[in-house]
Amino acid sequence: MNGLLKARTRAVSSGIESLRCWRRWCLSQVEQNEAEKDDFASKMPPFDYSPPPYTGPSAEEILAKRKQYLSPAVFHLYSKPLNIVAGKRQYLFDENGRRYLDGFAGIAVVGCGHGHPDVVQAIVDQVNRVQHSTVMYLNHAITDFAEALAAKMPGNLKVIFFTNSGTEANELAMMMTRLYTGSNDIISLRNSYHGNGSATMGATAMCTWKYNVAQSGIQHALNPDPYRGEFGSDGKRYAKDVEELIQYGTSGRIAGFFSEAIQGVGGIVELAPGYLPVAYDIVRKAGGLCVADEIQCGYGRTGSHFWAFESHGVIPDIVTVAKAIGNGIPLGAVVTTPEIAQVLVSRAYYNTYGGNPLCTAAGLAVLKVIEKEKLQENAFVVGSYMKERLAAVKEKYELIGDVRGRGFILGVELVTDRKLKTPAGKEIVHIMNQMKELGVLIGKGGYHGNVFRITPPLCFTKEDADFLVDAMDYTISKM
Repeated sequence: MNGLLKARTRAVSSGIESLRCWRRWCLSQVEQNEAEKDDFASKMPPFDYSPPPYTGPSAEEILAKRKQYLSPAVFHLYSKPLNIVAGKRQYLFDENGRRYLDGFAGIAVVGCGHGHPDVVQAIVDQVNRVQHSTVMYLNHAITDFAEALAAKMPGNLKVIFFTNSGTEANELAMMMTRLYTGSNDIISLRNSYHGNGSATMGATAMCTWKYNVAQSGIQHALNPDPYRGEFGSDGKRYAKDVEELIQYGTSGRIAGFFSEAIQGVGGIVELAPGYLPVAYDIVRKAGGLCVADEIQCGYGRTGSHFWAFESHGVIPDIVTVAKAIGNGIPLGAVVTTPEIAQVLVSRAYYNTYGGNPLCTAAGLAVLKVIEKEKLQENAFVVGSYMKERLAAVKEKYELIGDVRGRGFILGVELVTDRKLKTPAGKEIVHIMNQMKELGVLIGKGGYHGNVFRITPPLCFTKEDADFLVDAMDYTISKM
């Protein structure tokens, strides 16, 4: 009996010692991983700027107030939310002064970089003159910017109505197509996002972004998605669905057709080659207007062209613009022809803040910076380089199903099975959180939430691209 007790005691002691060893090993692994992360983060490209010391509330205090005072619909990224207190060019800084490489640009908004001195100065100068009056008074800021923006448009797209956001721009464009054509039906693409207003929510075609409210007069065509679509990259076959929707789902006459040349919220899906020219022809034969939503993919972001639709060889009847147009200032625009613009004069249409001096002064400064610093060209060169590097990482890991996009609007789709294309939703959340710990911020999107959205400021460098891709590579390798 004593011998049995001693044996059990030795076994328990051995087990306890094994557990201690296991714990020590685990702690050493954690310490090693943290040391590796710190070592990796230290390799971020050098940057000669430090923000002023932050003395405001902590992330925890802000999060508590958000929960108390803001709508519960306002969500945040990351398991441990970031408190961003400063930004400079392609970098953001948290409350502790830690620097992060911004690969998301506030959802493709900050085109020419955070705190660009030319844009800041234009805003300060305009505030010192007059911040807001009304577009019913004359002011050169709105006409100067309208002239410059119209000069970037092809064809006869020369008349502009300014708004405060992309949703407002698309709402107005939808109304204009209906007024001009006398028809009601509008076609947009499945997987598209055009806003969250009463009309644009109807054009948006992902249930994630749609409430159960009346959304009438909208048809959704097959998405010409080269990766997940049933016809692959055969754009003409997808366009046939637009024709059939008109024949079987409408009176035969439609108001308009909305499309993003590269779907942003939908997961950086570039429309299949040959699709838009055929779809535009079908729509125009049915009396409809063609609307290009350039809110995320436009403004030099693709690099190859200033407007993403230009890569498809088409000229829309209406173009909607926002996000990068103001570099963070609330600004949007509807650009169309003089003839179509006339539809609004039959009644009084007014937007209180749309085109105010402050916003349009900022808009003009942004456009000048993009041209002066050749940021579109940079988006092409560095964006193409980054896409090549991402494609190389794809070859290393089965987790990456697709790398797509162009310039500085790139998508990396994660799947757990390449043949079945099973969305890797949990994995992408883990990788995003780990990349944040390494100092890299990117977004995610797509219907299944399994696509990295890489939309950095247009001043991103090759060194920045290398650091971003290396961070993704390193993180996946540790899974």
